Amino acid sequence: MPTRFGKSPKKVFAYEYPSPPQFTDPARREKLAAAFPEIHRVLEEYLNEQHIPGIALGVVIDGELAYVDAFGLRHVETNAPVMPETVFRIASMSKSFVAMAILKLRDEKKLRLDDPVAKYIPEFKKLKYPTADSSALTIRHLLTMSPGFPEDNPWGDRQMAIREREFTNWLRAGIPFSNAPNVTFEYSNYGYAILGRIVTLVSGTTFQKYITRIILKPLGMHATVWDKKNVSSEMLAQGYRYEDDQFKPEPILSDGAFAAMAGLFTTIPDFAHYMSFLLNAFPPRDDLDVGPVERATAREMQQLQRYEELVERPLQDNNVWRAVAGYGFGLAIWHDQRLGYGVSHGGGLPGYGSYYYLLPHHGVGIAAFTNRTYSRVGLLFNRVLELLASTGGLQARKIIPAPILLELRGVVQRWLETTDDGELTARAADNFLLDRDLAHRRAELEKIRTDLGAFVRVGEIEAVNALRGKWVIECERGWLDVFLTLAPTMPPTIQMLNLTPRAKT
Repeated sequence: MPTRFGKSPKKVFAYEYPSPPQFTDPARREKLAAAFPEIHRVLEEYLNEQHIPGIALGVVIDGELAYVDAFGLRHVETNAPVMPETVFRIASMSKSFVAMAILKLRDEKKLRLDDPVAKYIPEFKKLKYPTADSSALTIRHLLTMSPGFPEDNPWGDRQMAIREREFTNWLRAGIPFSNAPNVTFEYSNYGYAILGRIVTLVSGTTFQKYITRIILKPLGMHATVWDKKNVSSEMLAQGYRYEDDQFKPEPILSDGAFAAMAGLFTTIPDFAHYMSFLLNAFPPRDDLDVGPVERATAREMQQLQRYEELVERPLQDNNVWRAVAGYGFGLAIWHDQRLGYGVSHGGGLPGYGSYYYLLPHHGVGIAAFTNRTYSRVGLLFNRVLELLASTGGLQARKIIPAPILLELRGVVQRWLETTDDGELTARAADNFLLDRDLAHRRAELEKIRTDLGAFVRVGEIEAVNALRGKWVIECERGWLDVFLTLAPTMPPTIQMLNLTPRAKT
């Protein structure tokens, strides 16, 4: 058959950077919205089954709060309902705000992530480590939940209101280690409380005031506060525990020196601004960079820094949800077998339970707040994600191949169709014919064409990244899978070409 790619033009080779990944389905948002009625039903069912007084949930799509729902009671005794603007405490979901503050100070060159903690916390200069070869404790260790401190849920929750003097006395007394620093993941509220103190010392103001000024206000999060005294009684969701078949009010823990690990109060509309900002860090692009921190910093927060575990959880359809879990900077990082890359964090305190999950490559975020002690509302999210996925609208951005990849794909395709070696070898990297010489490549192609017959249809390229892609050629008696990788030369050249025939059965 004649080549559809024509003759290669003579030109001076130049590298043009690719366009950012893009959504390709114009009906994507409308499809996702089709799941909202069923999400409403699932929320109501969850509220009743799990004995939750009240719940609020929001779905962000492409930077907008596309869906918000509220059920139940914010105050059981007065029968006051939860509204979209009801204020909940989000507990450990506060940690990423502290991490962002640390990174802001890092970007301003006021600290380094690999600075020893003792540089800022003088009490740690005499800290006794568990082994003689232990790494000195750094800010990075605290950010990534790898300082070696013992897991401290729920002890840490009850320390929220301690005063600075008491906190100093604790630091002076030292901390027992369950592991040496920088060895493994272990969740530490204490570590994030120490980060809060570092923010206070470096910024020259309390971490509460600094985070409010540099993150909350710029994002328009005016209903998000650290102190319950700043929330009107008409808006606050009272926290409860479910005990003896009844809801019992929980005293709301006060703000204090330990509150960096879990102190924030917020609403779904306010928190949607924060989710939108984190999601907006993707994909990397040339747009004007605005926000409390640079997009590159927001992306950095959302990258795996410390591996935690392989997670398996049952699903309603008797299948199993599997994911690799780890930690970034104040955020849990996931890679699950269905949707790939995800970012999340949960929160639990006496009276409250919360969770949020972001799909950065899909432009979607979900948050849910409840007013029941340690409610495991995160377990609801698999079901919500399944409902969104069932619409066909939960699709990741499509990677756009670099122009040079398209160009060299044409070179390869012309060789496959004509076996003319000149253009292929002219555009190949130096390893290409060393890894497999031309005679063997010709012989492989000749056998493929003999076995599969003539080419019938050449499929479109599917970019794995800007400089790597694959496509399928339909043949008379089967299919040929083509996989092309370019070398890091300037301009890029062909470094690897794999041909995989599949015969019709």
